[in-house]
Amino acid sequence: MRELNEKIPDPKELEKELGDFLAKKFGGSVKLAKPQDLVSYLDQYIVKQTAAKDILATKVCTHFNRIKHVQSVPDDFNDMVGVIKNNVLMLGPTGVGKTYMVRLIAKKIGVPFVKGDATKFSETGYVGGDVEDLVRDLVREANGDIDLAQYGIIYIDEIDKIASSHNLIGADVSRTGVQRALLKPMEETEVDLKVPHDPVSMLQEIDRFRKTGKKEKNSINTKHILFIMCGAFSGLDKIISRRIADQKIGFGASISNPSQDRDILAKVKSEDLVQYGFESEFVGRLPVRTVFERLTEADLCDILNNPNNPIILGKKLDFAAYGIDVKFQTEALEVLARRAYDENTGARGLVSAVEGALLPFEKTLPSTTITRFAVTRQVIDSPEKSLNELLDRPDDETFRHAFDQLATEECQRIVKYITANRKTFSEKYGIQLTDSRIELAANAYCRQVTDIEKVLKKVKSYYEGTKTIELYFIKNHGINIVLEEEAIDTIIGQCFNTLSTPEGYYRKLTADFEHGLKLVREKTGRTRFFITREALEKPESYISELLRQSGDDRPQLPPKPDNLLEG
Repeated sequence: MRELNEKIPDPKELEKELGDFLAKKFGGSVKLAKPQDLVSYLDQYIVKQTAAKDILATKVCTHFNRIKHVQSVPDDFNDMVGVIKNNVLMLGPTGVGKTYMVRLIAKKIGVPFVKGDATKFSETGYVGGDVEDLVRDLVREANGDIDLAQYGIIYIDEIDKIASSHNLIGADVSRTGVQRALLKPMEETEVDLKVPHDPVSMLQEIDRFRKTGKKEKNSINTKHILFIMCGAFSGLDKIISRRIADQKIGFGASISNPSQDRDILAKVKSEDLVQYGFESEFVGRLPVRTVFERLTEADLCDILNNPNNPIILGKKLDFAAYGIDVKFQTEALEVLARRAYDENTGARGLVSAVEGALLPFEKTLPSTTITRFAVTRQVIDSPEKSLNELLDRPDDETFRHAFDQLATEECQRIVKYITANRKTFSEKYGIQLTDSRIELAANAYCRQVTDIEKVLKKVKSYYEGTKTIELYFIKNHGINIVLEEEAIDTIIGQCFNTLSTPEGYYRKLTADFEHGLKLVREKTGRTRFFITREALEKPESYISELLRQSGDDRPQLPPKPDNLLEG
């Protein structure tokens, strides 16, 4: 038991304590996260949805950090009754980023994640799938690590489809049954990892026992598994509107039309969900609710312009598989966003819009010698004409100029994006993002099909690797070199350009400087040298200048007296 006068750790000490606990228990796979850090991470990938990011990031972080905190204190203090798990209900139209957001969070925190469709489940499991199958899937996602799986996230889509319908008997029983089947896993229960009546799992268990002589744990507890459920909830807005209208009826009540309220879903209450067709016990196990906003045409355009968006990155990767580099014009992305918006399927419409516009080019260009493809507005508006022109005149200067222009514009956009988020990225990756490094990162992004996070992680890795060169040099040659920041950036740039490593560059540095610096050391006794960018580019000139200075700096004998000169 902690003494009352024991020093209370400050937030950083507590973070380290919990981080050490996670590393000890999970080998560093589960990462401690703070809500604001997670929100900043989501901002890099997801457009809009500010409220949803705040709610989801905060409650998910609190859920996992509370678990770790409780497990780090004596058992006498953590056996509390009635603690409610932060299971989440997400409401909003299709294609607004609900699934994508949860996947990003699970990836960032480092916990296993599985997704299921509520319409595929049945109460008994004889039709479709069993609810408990999702829990077993978590163990598979965790590569058999039951301890890790017990801290996973189960995401169930189209949960609104299992709401009971008051005018149907058969379907109503089935839907209500699935709700009830979810109650125990959502709270706490033991789920048998062996599928009932499954001969394969029984044989596997017998084989493991024969090899190890031990009976492995064959169940998983759902106490700490976080359940996140989502749905479009068509028609729920009408239920909420009627409730609000009824509350406003009376003497002196203001008359309004709540059905026109754009934020009507944000006013949802438990009673609305019960009236929609959910059991009250089921609603009670989803205490955290968040509403996703419908995306506008401008939002869809922002998604396509986001350097981390998987749609454009995926399309670049499709063409890169054939050795074709693709650049997108901003005006072309605006047209694609407009087409997607007309489909009224949210961000999902972007995928079909992009695929439909570029499929003829993806089919034909791999059979040609074309390696650079500029996706302009003309390409989107007149694909057949643009493709024929490209095939007839593949080496036309106009096409080359268009590609180069788009490549320059893309690089400028990335520089602007990283610069705008300089403080966040610098703190996140623990590296000073100078203008030079931002330009290096932007150039690397534009040459490779990747996202900003991977590029900045690579900059960080190259930076740390370059700093170890100094250690190698003093250890192997007894000479203390200090690489100035511009010199470090030069090495980082070389690593990106040649896809090499700083360790590989060390061999070049040794060849360029070892002999010369040892010679300077012999002449002057100097063992510390500052290596500039110019020194890296012209090592011979740098060594020559040091040797010249060593000659100038040698002690001069005092002048002889005049009488000695005369004699």
